[in-house]
Amino acid sequence: MTNDDRSSILQGVAAYYASKLDAHGPTPLGVDWNGAESHERRHRQFLRLLDENPNASIIDIGCGFGDFYRFLRATGHRGHFVGYDVAPNMIAKACELHGQAADRDWRVGAEPTEVADFAIASGIFNVRGNVTIDVWSRYVEQTIESLSRAGSLGFAFNVLSLSSDPERRRANLFYADPTEMLGYCLSHYGRSVALLQDYGLYEFTIMVRHAGKG
Repeated sequence: MTNDDRSSILQGVAAYYASKLDAHGPTPLGVDWNGAESHERRHRQFLRLLDENPNASIIDIGCGFGDFYRFLRATGHRGHFVGYDVAPNMIAKACELHGQAADRDWRVGAEPTEVADFAIASGIFNVRGNVTIDVWSRYVEQTIESLSRAGSLGFAFNVLSLSSDPERRRANLFYADPTEMLGYCLSHYGRSVALLQDYGLYEFTIMVRHAGKG
């Protein structure tokens, strides 16, 4: 993938989500999710990655207005949290809602400049728009590699699933085959990979632990 392709994708993603926040405010619809209950269910899948370690540091790529931070603190997590988003208004809203403090930072961008214990990305692969599937797939793979580098102990992400009903799919969204994505991560990141697709949404979550760590 060329730098121009990646830059164009990130600009499109930023504009799309900025418009959603402007239209719906800091709600699930403001980050293009259907509702609060499914959003919470999606958050809960990432807790397994943390392995009940309340002090683990977290990088959230595509953090939106910081709802995963809110969720983590509600569950008793207290480790350092860094949220990244390519939409400046999302980061501005996260700062407004949660503030900057010793235990949290909010940054505009797509590529973390630091390393945490774990890195997560929720929903950032969904809205393909008019980008071709081949180019978008390379973008997904590049971003997964960024997650791998950002999480020293492991990382996790979710993707819309091709196991969903064909008539429910939208032409502007990206869907992946869960078994192919599982195979990709096994071949690139070792055997400590889990696939979750049993939580009632038309998506799946992949979790990877780095070999010999955690």
